[in-house]
Order: sequence, then C-alpha cells, then structure tokens
Amino acid sequence: MLKTLNKMVVLLRSLTVENFPTAVPANIADLRNIEVLNFFNNQIEELPTQISSLQKLKHLNLGMNRLNTLPRGFGSLPALEVLDLTYNNLNENSLPGNFFYLTTLRALYLSDNDFEILPPDIGKLTKLQILSLRDNDLISLPKEIGELTQLKELHIQGNRLTVLPPELGNLDLTGQKQVFKAENNPWVTPIADQFQLGVSHVFEYIRSETYKYLYGRHMQANPEPPKKNNDKSKKISRKPLAAKNK
Repeated sequence: MLKTLNKMVVLLRSLTVENFPTAVPANIADLRNIEVLNFFNNQIEELPTQISSLQKLKHLNLGMNRLNTLPRGFGSLPALEVLDLTYNNLNENSLPGNFFYLTTLRALYLSDNDFEILPPDIGKLTKLQILSLRDNDLISLPKEIGELTQLKELHIQGNRLTVLPPELGNLDLTGQKQVFKAENNPWVTPIADQFQLGVSHVFEYIRSETYKYLYGRHMQANPEPPKKNNDKSKKISRKPLAAKNK
C-alpha cells in the first residue's frame, strides 16, 4: 500500500494545497512529475531550495501567502511558464540571483508586494506575455522593459510612477487584444494629459523625440520620488499568524 501511495505521489501532475503550514517541506522534490502546483491563500513564509528541482513544473501559484524572500536557486525551474506571487511581502531584494533565468515564463504576477525597483534583468524574460506589477511601490521602470516584445498585458496601476521609459514605446500595447493599465500613479503633467486622451496617445507621446529629451532631463535631475500612499502594515500577510483569522 505504501509503495503504491509513493508511486501515486511521484506520478502526480497537479496539486492544490489548502490550510498549509508556514514552511513547505523539502520532500516537495518527490513530486517529480508535477506540472501544476497551487499554494494560493495559505500561510507560507518559507520555500525550500528543493523546489527548484521540479523539472516539469509549468504553473506555480504562491499568491496570498507570507513570503519575504525566495530561496537560492529558485530560477532553476526549466519548464515554468506561469508564476503567481501576488499578495506577499516581496521586494527587489527578495529575488535570488538566478531569478531572471526563468526565461520560459509567459506570465509573471508580482502585484500587491513591496517592489520599489523592477530589476533591469526583467528584459531577459523575452517570452513574457503578461506582467502584473499592480499595487507595489514602484518609483521607476527600467528601459529593459522595452525588450519584452511579446508582452500583451502590462499592469502598473497603483504605484509611485511619474514617468515612463521611452523604450516602453517599443511595445504594442494599444490594440484591441492588448491590455495596459496604469491608473493611480502620480504622473508628470505631460503624461497625465496624454492619459486623458487615451492609451494610444500615451504611447505616441513617449515615442516622440520631445519626450525622449524631457525624459533624459528628468532622469538627470534625479527628483525625489513621491511619498508612499499605501499603508501596507495592515495587510493580512503582515499580521501575526494568531491574528490572521480575527
């Protein structure tokens, strides 16, 4: 019976876990054939380095947990296509050095975290079609975002962005099948005016020589970033575990 059970575990291709404790056990590596792993809405604070040994994993959902960091070697998942890290406590310092080796990713969800900077290595994820950065603390986007030429959806609403890199104009995000969401940012007046006219006007403007000049001047001036508006101290992921269900 035990041998049969072990064989079933090895052959498992999809798993959804509920009411999980704070740490994922190292023997997660036994799920050698797993393709879909759903840990959404648990209390996970820690992942083992062994998770990167899941060579067939395509879809990993870690949304609505309590992660402050990702384990060393996390970027060694060779088949991963969808990674959901929404609503954790992650920032640019939480990512391991090889995170952007996840070049098979088609969708990356980082919304509702604490990113102030999006690392320039984001440009290595050239297969990305969906990038969600909503409700972080982003003060800028790197020019390398313009290298994500397959991007069909970009969500940057609810951050502290004032300008957009001209390289964003390399992307086609204005068609009927594309999504570009950027509300609730303290845009400089020229960009805010273009948003009033529509997304296509924004992209036309950031492609202009006038904007490229103004953007260069703005970055040289190195203005102080806008203050944080969102008090994230009351997030469920920040509360002590005993208080989570109160």
